[in-house]
Amino acid sequence: MGNDLSFFVLLARLESFTATGRELGISASAVSRRLVKLEDRLGVRLLHRTTRRVSLTSEGDAYLLEAERILGDIDALEQRITGARDTPKGLLRINSTLRFGRTFIAPAISTFKQRYPEVEVQLLLTDAPLNLVKEGVDLGIRFGAPPDSRMVLRLLVRNRRYLCAAPSYLSRRGFPATLGDLQEHNCIVLRQDHGAYDIWRFDDRNGDMPTAKVGGDLSTNDGEIALDWVLGGHGIMLRSEWDIASHVRQGNLRIVLPNYRQSAHLSAVYPERHNLSAKVRRFVDHLADTLKETGRSAPLTLSPKYLETRP
Repeated sequence: MGNDLSFFVLLARLESFTATGRELGISASAVSRRLVKLEDRLGVRLLHRTTRRVSLTSEGDAYLLEAERILGDIDALEQRITGARDTPKGLLRINSTLRFGRTFIAPAISTFKQRYPEVEVQLLLTDAPLNLVKEGVDLGIRFGAPPDSRMVLRLLVRNRRYLCAAPSYLSRRGFPATLGDLQEHNCIVLRQDHGAYDIWRFDDRNGDMPTAKVGGDLSTNDGEIALDWVLGGHGIMLRSEWDIASHVRQGNLRIVLPNYRQSAHLSAVYPERHNLSAKVRRFVDHLADTLKETGRSAPLTLSPKYLETRP
């Protein structure tokens, strides 16, 4: 079963039979047959197939989340058993997004240092993800899937991105009723990666992966600046649930088109599964425990009542 989980996670990340076969050293047709065998065993369809790519069904999305969690738990268990006597020490370089890094990662580092004083920590905050191997970073804390499929993920917090705007903007311009309506609105765009900034892609809906072409007169590579602009009533933005939840609850932001969203789960990302150092392993465990405790006292996610369509 563990091999099936690893196989499916790889295929879901690469979204290609050919690329997956190349990674596994088998043909694309062999990948397809293995997927069919897995789906037959489970009795559900996990992936939609097209001539160009594959995409997750709703059952596949759920299976992927649990597969990543299970593989992460197995890895953590093995590392705890084989490295129980390891003492975390030495330099630990961590990369995280700016706002999340300040709000959650920095306090977690503070309490981690109290427990493991022999670890030297460098926290690098960037909204655009760093190349962990090239920059010599031990651990990345990121929202969404990493650009490099060879990275190892451990799911920390489930999260989605929603379209949001300030009530002042919506009172002037109205609520968009469809994705196509976004072309008539001022959309605030983040320019952080090398992809198409003006195309917003959303989660699979019954085999369809909806997109929206957007534009506006404000863009930036800084997520906090963009959020300030949205709060100031300048437009609509696609932003992580954890980041806007408190603003939505307080009435400073409204969710628009709530049925269209992006999966952007928070994960610990690191280059190697084998021989993972004690400092990385212990910090990831510490961060997971810290986020779990934080979630009980101040939930990061929105309840369904905030996701209703309310013009």
